[in-house]
Amino acid sequence: MKLITAIIKPHKLDTVREALSAIEVTGLTVTEVKGYGRQRGQSEIYRGAEYSVNFVPKLKLEIAVEAARVEAIIEAIKTAAGSGEIGDGKIFVTSLEQAVRIRTGETNENAL
Repeated sequence: MKLITAIIKPHKLDTVREALSAIEVTGLTVTEVKGYGRQRGQSEIYRGAEYSVNFVPKLKLEIAVEAARVEAIIEAIKTAAGSGEIGDGKIFVTSLEQAVRIRTGETNENAL
C-alpha cells in the first residue's frame, strides 16, 4: 500500500477530483495548508497598498491506495493540476504499513 500526498493550487481541486473519480479513486482527504517552494511567497496589492505574502495557500490531498494504482493516480493529478507555471505543486509517495477500518476492523487493502 502507498500514501500519495499531493500539494496543489486551491482552484484546481474540482478538476483533480473529477480526474480521480474518472479512474475510480473512491477516497480522498483534503486539507487547507500554507507554504512556499520555489515561488518564495508573493507580493500582492490590497486596497492600493502592496504587501508580501510569505506563505501561499494550497491544498494537501492524501490518498491511500494499492501500490499497483500509484502511477495512474500520479498521472491523473499531474494532468489535472498542471499548468506549466511555478507553484503547480508537488506529489509525494510514501509506503503505508497498515490501514484499519475502524467500523469493521478490516485491515490493509480491505480497509481502503
